This record gives sequence, C-alpha cells and structure tokens, in this order.
Amino acid sequence: MKKPIFCLLLLVITCFALKAQDKQAIIAVLNTQQAAWNKGDIEGFMQGYWKSDSLMFIGKRGPTYGWQQTMDNYKNGYPDRAAMGKLTFRIDKVEILGTRDAFVMGAWSLAREKDAPGGYFTLWFRKINGEWKVICDHTS
Repeated sequence: MKKPIFCLLLLVITCFALKAQDKQAIIAVLNTQQAAWNKGDIEGFMQGYWKSDSLMFIGKRGPTYGWQQTMDNYKNGYPDRAAMGKLTFRIDKVEILGTRDAFVMGAWSLAREKDAPGGYFTLWFRKINGEWKVICDHTS
C-alpha cells in the first residue's frame, strides 16, 4: 500500500515542479521582451511571439494576423526610442492550462517624456518546439 501512495505523491510533486518551471519560463519570455523594448529593439521584442502567419494580435483597431504584420505595426506605431518610451509589465496571473497552453493576464505601461500610456493584456502562450511563445495577444 505504501508503494502506490509514494508513486502518487511523487507524480503530484513532479507535476507541480513542471508547472512552476513553465511559469518561470513564461515570465522569462516577458522579461526578455520588456528588456528588448527598453533597448529600442522591436525585433528582439518580437522573438516572444510565434513566428507564424497564424499569430493573432488584437488591439484597439481590431485583429491583426501574422508575425510580420504585427512587427510592421509595432514599427509604424513606435518609430523611434522616444515613441517607445520605457515599458513596464505587471504580471497578474500566469495559468498553465495543460502541457502546451498557458494564459497570462497583466498590465503594461510606457513612461515617455510627454505622456504615460498604459493598459491591460491577455496572452495565450503555447509551448512550440520546447519554447513558450505568444500565439494570441489581446492588448488594450
């Protein structure tokens, strides 16, 4: 009787450890994006997104599809370092939904010389080839 209980306990501990590792990996993606943005590196920021025509970004103008179109929109909307400002993320929730999907909710803010816009985001992350990538971003 002790052996099955020990095996079950070991399985539960392993699952919790894997979820914790996945949460940390997702937070690392967001930290890397924030650092890239704050260096003026939109291409580096975009590395957190799924490089696919199926990437979906939903903003105030509605949905955009595709990694390249999303990057082009960022470059057009933020043409220089002054427009980019200093980005700060606040992560409110990271929910691992299974072995390959996760939900993230948080807030963003930009510190710029003349203003300080901000808002909220929800992200759908998927583990693709062993790496967590944003496959859907809804930012307001």
